[in-house]
Amino acid sequence: MDLKTQTSVARRSIDAVRTLAMDAVQKAGNGHPGTAMALAPLAYTIYTRFLRHNPENPDWPDRDRFILSAGHASILQYSLLHLTGYDLSLEQITRFRQKGSITPGHPEHFMTPGVETTTGPLGQGFANGVGMGMAERFLADRYNRIGHDVVDHRTFAICSDGDLMEGVSNEAASIAGQNALGKLVYYYDDNRITIDGTTAISFDREDKGKRFEAQGWHVQHVADSEDLDALAEATSNAIAEEERPSLIIVRSHIAYPAPNAMDTAAAHGSALGEEEVRVAKEALGLDPDAHFDVPDEVYDHMDQKPRGRELEEEWNRRFAAWREEFPELAEEWEQVQSGDPIHGYEEKLPKWDPSETEKLATRKAGAAVMDAFKDYVPTMIGGAADLVNSTSTAFSGGGIFSPDNAGRNIAWGIREHAMGSCVNGIAVHGGMVRPYGSTFLIFSDYMRPAVRLSALMGVKVAWIWTHDSVGLGEDGPTHQPIEHYMALRAIPNLTVIRPADANETSMAWRSTFDTDGPVAILLTRQNVPVLDPGPAEGALRGAYVRADADGEPDVILIGTGSEVAVALEARELLSEQGISARVVSMPSWEIYDAQDQSYKDSVLPPSVEARVSVEAGVPTGWERYIGFRGRSVGINRYGASAPGEDLLQELGINPENVANEALDLLGRSERIGEEPGTPAVEPTDPSEGHS
Repeated sequence: MDLKTQTSVARRSIDAVRTLAMDAVQKAGNGHPGTAMALAPLAYTIYTRFLRHNPENPDWPDRDRFILSAGHASILQYSLLHLTGYDLSLEQITRFRQKGSITPGHPEHFMTPGVETTTGPLGQGFANGVGMGMAERFLADRYNRIGHDVVDHRTFAICSDGDLMEGVSNEAASIAGQNALGKLVYYYDDNRITIDGTTAISFDREDKGKRFEAQGWHVQHVADSEDLDALAEATSNAIAEEERPSLIIVRSHIAYPAPNAMDTAAAHGSALGEEEVRVAKEALGLDPDAHFDVPDEVYDHMDQKPRGRELEEEWNRRFAAWREEFPELAEEWEQVQSGDPIHGYEEKLPKWDPSETEKLATRKAGAAVMDAFKDYVPTMIGGAADLVNSTSTAFSGGGIFSPDNAGRNIAWGIREHAMGSCVNGIAVHGGMVRPYGSTFLIFSDYMRPAVRLSALMGVKVAWIWTHDSVGLGEDGPTHQPIEHYMALRAIPNLTVIRPADANETSMAWRSTFDTDGPVAILLTRQNVPVLDPGPAEGALRGAYVRADADGEPDVILIGTGSEVAVALEARELLSEQGISARVVSMPSWEIYDAQDQSYKDSVLPPSVEARVSVEAGVPTGWERYIGFRGRSVGINRYGASAPGEDLLQELGINPENVANEALDLLGRSERIGEEPGTPAVEPTDPSEGHS
C-alpha cells in the first residue's frame, strides 16, 4: 500500500504517534522506537475506540485499565496519553528518559497520569492485569445490585514476545483461564524480533495461540497490524466474550515503515539514527525536517476528554442512584477506596495470656488475628500458593474465588511467581484493602521480582511468609531459610516484621495496616513461648525493651522472632553469673529506624557497647545495631533434616551459646552448658568435590 495516499485523519494521527516515538528516542539517544512505531495503529484503536477512560480524571474508579506490559515501548503509551488529553505535555515527550521528566524509560506507577502500574520486567504487567481482573470481579460481586452496576470495566494489555516467554505470564494466564476472567483483553505483538535477533532462534516452535486456548482463553488472530478494521473487529469480539479472557495475536513489523530498520533486532532497543528517521518520515509523506510536529487536526481528532467526561458523568448518575438506594454499602465503598481498614479493628485484635497458652506458633496466632479483623477489611482478598493449611492465611467463611463465586480466598495453586504479581495488580487496581499473598519464607525467592516492584511502587500489600527458620525442622535445607531475612531487608521501602510471639503477631498486623507500602510478616511453623502481652505494644515502634536490667545493663541482647525467647532465657543464665542484661525485641528494623533518635537511644543506649544479636539466619547487617564491639549469634551455613529443636541446638541458636557470647564479650572466662556440637552436615573434603 502506498503510504503517501493514506491521508485520513486516523492515519495522520497514527503517523503522529510514530513520529513522536522516533523523535523522542532520537533526541534521548536511546530507547525502544520499533515497537512503538509498529503498534501505533493498535494503540490508536484501543485508546480512541474502546478504552473507557477520562483523561481529566485518570483515577475514575470504573475506568477501563490499560497496561503496557511491553514496558520498553513506553514512548508509545506516553504519546497516546499526550494526544488523547492527559496531563502530559509535549514538552514532557521531548524530555523522554531525562532527569526530572514524567516520561521515564519504562512506565512508572504514581509518576505519569494514566499509567496504571510499573512495567519493565517482562511478564509483570501481564500478571498485574490478571490481578486487576480479579479485583474488578470481586468488587462487582460485592457492590453491584440488580439494576445497579457500579463496577463494570475491563483491563486491556499489550504484551510482547518477552512477556510470553517469561514464566510468570504462563502462570498468570493459567490463573486467568482457571477463573474465567472474561474482562481481560490482551494483545500479543507478534513481531518475531527480540534483542538477540529473530524469534526463529528462540521462540518459533511453540504455537502461542494453542497454548492460551489450552489454558481457557479465547484466541483470535489479526494478520496485519495496519488493518484498523480487523483490529476493531477482533477487539469487539473480545469484549463480547465474557466467559473467557481474550488474547488477540497481532502480526506486526517492528519499526514500520522505516525501510532499513524494519524487522531488525537493532530497531528494538536503539535509536534509528537521524538518516533513518528522515527516510521513515518521507515514507509517511511527512516533512523530514519537522520534529515533534503534531497537526492541530490530530489533537482535535484524538482528544478523548469530551468522551471521557460523558462516560464518567453517566457513571456518576448511576452511582448516585445506587448510593441513594444502598447508603450503608456506599459508606463501605468510600472507606475501602482509601485502602485502609474500617475504624475500630484495633480493639478486636486478640491477646494471649501465657498462663493460659504456654506456646503457640505465630502462624497459628496469625490465623486468629486475621479472623479478628476480617470484617473490618471487607475487600481484603488473597491466599497461599497451595499452602493455605500450612500458612493458616484464609478468611473463615470467605469462600473461594472461582468462576462462579468471587470469594475472598484465592486458590493460587503452586504459582508463587504469578501470585506475587497478581497481588500487586489487585492493589494498584484500587478499592482493595491490603491484598496478600502467602507461602513458606524460602519461596519468597520465587516472588522476589513482584516483591521488589511492590516496594518500588509503594503499594499496600501484605506478604505473609511462614516456616521462617531452620526451626521448621525435618523438611531440611531446601525448605529452611537462612539468608532470607537479610535479603528482604535489603529491599528499599519494604517493611519486614518478624514477631516474637502471638501477641507481637497482633501488633505486626496492626503495623501492617498503619504502614504505607508493602509489609512482609515472617511467622514460625514451630510453637514458641507466649510472652506477657503487656509490653507487646512496643513492637509498634519496631524495637522495645522486652526485659530490663536493674540499672544500666552490662550487655544488651537483641533478638527477633522466635529467638527473642532464646535471648530471654540467656538473660536468666547471665543473671546467675552476676551479669545484668537487657533484652530488646526488634521485630522490625525499618519501623525502629523510623523512630526519633531519643527513642532509639532509650532502647539501645550508646553508652552500652556490649551487645549480642541473636537471629536464626545469616548475621550480615546486624553490625548497624551491635556496633564494632558486638557479637552476632546466627547461622552461616545451610540447615539439615532434623527435628527443629535439635537443629537449633546444634547450630548454636540456644540460650547457653548466647550467654557465652555475652560472657566472652565482657571478658569473662566462665562457660555455661556445652559448646555446640559438630555441624549437622559435615563439610565436604576438597578431594571429594568437583575440580
